[in-house]
Amino acid sequence: MWLDLLGWGGSALLVYSLLQARVLRFRALNLLGCLVLLVFNTLIEVWPMVGMNAVLVAINVWFLVKLLGEAHDQAVFEVLEVGTDDAYLAHVLRGHAADIARFQPDWHGVRPGDHAFVVQRGDETVGVFVVRPDGDVARVRLDYVTPRYRDFTPGEFVWRRSGALGELHEAGFRHVLTSPHMVGAYYQRVGFRPQGREYVLDL
Repeated sequence: MWLDLLGWGGSALLVYSLLQARVLRFRALNLLGCLVLLVFNTLIEVWPMVGMNAVLVAINVWFLVKLLGEAHDQAVFEVLEVGTDDAYLAHVLRGHAADIARFQPDWHGVRPGDHAFVVQRGDETVGVFVVRPDGDVARVRLDYVTPRYRDFTPGEFVWRRSGALGELHEAGFRHVLTSPHMVGAYYQRVGFRPQGREYVLDL
């Protein structure tokens, strides 16, 4: 009975992993499912399946090591400022509108005078950041990461001198103030200090 449960459990994990949008979560769950099935097939002596799962374990480990190594690698992500009337920016925001509303319900679109940035990983868009000038304060109106890269840390690269931070400083901003309505704010991990429900970063 326990052997059947082991086999079904491994199969369920494998299927569940395929439903994941996040890259790291997919690889981790797929690895776990393959390990369970590797043990299961070894116990029942189905050697072709043992071999296949052993290879899949190695592949998943290789990808996980690579992905975790890139998670904090500045060279992997690039922050690009775009115009608020940029057609590609509008396309990205439109395509992710429902997901954006889940994390920033106060977002109502780009306005004239905003500063907009896209975060790229190669030719793939990882996130979008929009700030609004308020004197020498840049108010964060949108801070969005696509589901595929939500386990990574693209925000680290936006709030560095080599990212949007340098460009904001050159534009005359001296502070960054976040939205109080963002769900799952991460800002303390990248140098912001709490101020009520908002976070502040001095440039």
